[in-house]
Amino acid sequence: MSVKFGTSGLRGLVSSMTPDLITAHVQAFLAACDTGGVLCVGRDLRPSSPRIADDVIAAARAAGAQVIDCGEVPTPALALAAQAVDGGAVMVTGSHIPADRNGLKFYVRAGEISKADEVAILAHLGQVPAPDTAAGALEQDGTANDRYIARYVQAFGTDALTGQRIGLYAHSAVGRDVLARILTALGAEVIELGRSESFIPVDTEAVDPTVRDQIRLWVAEHGLDALVSTDGDSDRPLLADESGRVIPGDILGQITAETLGAEVIATPISSNSGVTMKNFGEVHLTQIGSPYVIAAMEATEGAVVGYEANGGFLLGFEARGPAGVLAPLVTRDCTLPILTVLYASRDGGIATRVAKEPPIVTVADRLQNVEQAKSRALLDQWQNDPVARAGFLALLGKTERVMDLTDGLRMTMTDGDVIHIRPSGNAPELRLYVETKDMNSGETLLATALAQLARAL
Repeated sequence: MSVKFGTSGLRGLVSSMTPDLITAHVQAFLAACDTGGVLCVGRDLRPSSPRIADDVIAAARAAGAQVIDCGEVPTPALALAAQAVDGGAVMVTGSHIPADRNGLKFYVRAGEISKADEVAILAHLGQVPAPDTAAGALEQDGTANDRYIARYVQAFGTDALTGQRIGLYAHSAVGRDVLARILTALGAEVIELGRSESFIPVDTEAVDPTVRDQIRLWVAEHGLDALVSTDGDSDRPLLADESGRVIPGDILGQITAETLGAEVIATPISSNSGVTMKNFGEVHLTQIGSPYVIAAMEATEGAVVGYEANGGFLLGFEARGPAGVLAPLVTRDCTLPILTVLYASRDGGIATRVAKEPPIVTVADRLQNVEQAKSRALLDQWQNDPVARAGFLALLGKTERVMDLTDGLRMTMTDGDVIHIRPSGNAPELRLYVETKDMNSGETLLATALAQLARAL
């Protein structure tokens, strides 16, 4: 994958992320966007992240920005740190993609960059600071993680999870120790599992079958009430119930939104459509990607939240936790949905709480190492040729009722099932989302459709 700048920032092969390329994008960002002249910098645990963070810091200082190096922090903790100093931020992370790739996530003073910011940054590429620009100051901030931990301890209270035995799949997530400290501070007994000093890419939206099997074994072996984890930069949650079943991220979002008293929901069209059957005042379905969710949140008023199928939750209003106030944090966050669902399930268990949601199941997976041009060509063919599209669906025993092109190719079947195919916007992957009435049929349809997609490619 060549280096690409888009919705999730800058991403590409580590070998292509040269100091010159990083400098050009960081300085274009500082010239085009509102950071207040202050830039917080954080990084995940990939082997390449320290070097890239150093390049970011050097580029920002050369442009005259005051730089605050926050070190190894979860992305939402970095966003919170930038919010506290009314500045911008750059997170060095490739999120869930493999270690031979990395990236930069950009934050303005108002939060994550928008699509308009993206256009402005690209327009400023190639501009360089004036030769007489004084180097910006550099300071270290070792308290960003502590402030993020305090946010949740103050909101939930030290007995919120008392009596719960929770497994933590630590792998190589940058927030593994932070999440352990939060859970422990809330009264839970935490059993760390699967810690790795080499980077493991974990996609919380398409959990690998071998990881799912391992989670079930861990839950049974250790008698766990739940197991939690995150992706590499710890902005997307993973939560498994007392049987070891991974709960989809959009279901976590529905429960969290309801528990916090949200009135308006913004979520991508790939999310579980059961949200429209609940008693929220408004539900806005967007294109896939947090900038689209944020834009929908900004266009509304009141108690608004956003979430994605990967579980990342965005809080747009001042909510109340069991023990205190939660200030808005309009960026993907893994911790809030994990804690809220654990708290909401403390009496009857997670499976019982999930069973109260509308009876619609969403499952997702992906084909990896598929170039976007190849994915796009296939979808263009199916979008424009009803006969070819019907032929693919016939292999699945399905007939289309409605086609939606909001983001990718989303097809609703005559029996109500949904098949949604979309090229990833930031990795060489073709993603598949399936919506059905029960888990068994969903997993069967997902596996069959994925195999037929592979053949079609």
